Amino acid sequence: MHESFHPLIGASNPHLQTLLPRLVRRRVQLKPHWQRLELPDGDFVDLAWSEDPQLAHGKPRVVLFHGLEGNFYSPYAHGLLNAWREKGWLGVVMHFRGCSGVPNRKQRIYHSGETEDARFFLRWLCDNYGEAPTAAVGISLGGNMLAYYLAQQGDNSLLQAAVVVSAPLMLEPCSIRMEQGFSRVYQHYLLGQLKQNAARKLLHYPGTLPLNLSQLNQLRRIREFDEAITSRIHGFSGAIDYYRRCSALPLLPQITTPLLIIHAKDDPFMTDEVIPDLTKLPANIEYQLTSCGGHVGFVSGTLKKPQMWLEYRIPSWLSPFLESTM
Repeated sequence: MHESFHPLIGASNPHLQTLLPRLVRRRVQLKPHWQRLELPDGDFVDLAWSEDPQLAHGKPRVVLFHGLEGNFYSPYAHGLLNAWREKGWLGVVMHFRGCSGVPNRKQRIYHSGETEDARFFLRWLCDNYGEAPTAAVGISLGGNMLAYYLAQQGDNSLLQAAVVVSAPLMLEPCSIRMEQGFSRVYQHYLLGQLKQNAARKLLHYPGTLPLNLSQLNQLRRIREFDEAITSRIHGFSGAIDYYRRCSALPLLPQITTPLLIIHAKDDPFMTDEVIPDLTKLPANIEYQLTSCGGHVGFVSGTLKKPQMWLEYRIPSWLSPFLESTM
């Protein structure tokens, strides 16, 4: 019933679709159970669970990897966690370093190809809460990261299935797209969030970023942020080197975990270059390209009763992988 996406009546415009979730989902869908996970290098990531994981033994689990500067309070995040809770599953948002509202301690931050924390968390999840059917969902930047992780891990992903939504699978073309037309409005907003987060980190932990507050304030594009900060911290020669080495699209044939990839053709963050060659995809990857939906929008239904399509589509697709093994 919910396999195909039909936009909310009168709201098929990509920018409306992109912005509507923030209007439809003003109220947080559930109260999270917070937990801080200490990392081997002395840093930490914060976890937002749909319920106390100590009380959810044996339940199917779904991990959410959020988008650029996202967190539990992003409409898609608490909406999906609530949808999984209603299915009887345990959901958790693994916040990337510094994205939970508290600056992380170390110089390292996060990026589209940074998989070490996700790898540690998934192993920790299994070791601390036992074996249970487990899936992961990656949104936007988190989607590229998840696909990159799946390709790296091959048969050892620790996941029964995964879903990637609105992922910039070719980072360089997407960075160019964000500098054009109305997409510059989104870039301005996201860059503002990045700079705010970086400024907070510099105030708490001076010297942990390769620039000062004055230099940070001069950055005008996400590409400049990645040139000055992301690439220098993580050992890339520059933003272009980072984009080319961390794009997940060329690695998709290496993935063996069942995977659903969802893109909207009108996504204002993307170009056609993120669309994979279907003839080269392995049988375990299902690709769904909708004609509209914007960037992590996919709002259907009516104005009186809007529906968040992803909250139906993703649980429906994951169910056979999470519930058939119970």
